[in-house]
Amino acid sequence: MLRIGLTGGIGSGKSTVSALLAARGAVIVDADRIAREVVEPGTPGLAAVVDAFGADVLAADGSLDRAALAAVVFADADARRRLDGIVHPLVRARATELAGAAPPDAVVVHDVPLLVETGQASSYDLVLVVQAEEGIRVARLVQRGLTAEDARARMGAQASDEDRRAVADVVLDNSGTHEELAAQVDRFWADRVAPVLG
Repeated sequence: MLRIGLTGGIGSGKSTVSALLAARGAVIVDADRIAREVVEPGTPGLAAVVDAFGADVLAADGSLDRAALAAVVFADADARRRLDGIVHPLVRARATELAGAAPPDAVVVHDVPLLVETGQASSYDLVLVVQAEEGIRVARLVQRGLTAEDARARMGAQASDEDRRAVADVVLDNSGTHEELAAQVDRFWADRVAPVLG
């Protein structure tokens, strides 16, 4: 099994790279998706978040009000650490379970936005970093509904591009077209994945 850690800042294009790798047969373990699962209504994760941050982080239907929680944690580093202390262990446990269910000869890609921040780089055979120019990332996030100010705040709360590059085995630049990114993924697969698969 080849274990790849995929990371990059918000708006960098990790999801696009993840989809390109899945199209090549990789098993994707998506930390963001798992992070949503572990705080669904009725889960111990949601109960712990409410215990830590109060019922104001719940929507009327009892689900997590992500916008309300984000407003608290992105403005307060201590609050963000408390939330991470609840969610990250649950995500890691579920990711381990999903990876363990993959075939023994699989290429398993762990899509982990906070791979650097949580010190997980050494857990993978290869670390693949997606980056894009700051202005492009902000524009993408504004298209998703954030204000430019919120986009920059979220980017600022994450590791720097330099920190990510420091742990990267391969860096993909997603500042150009989809085709250019796909060509970089093809080269990565041919140069770094195919030789391991034999």
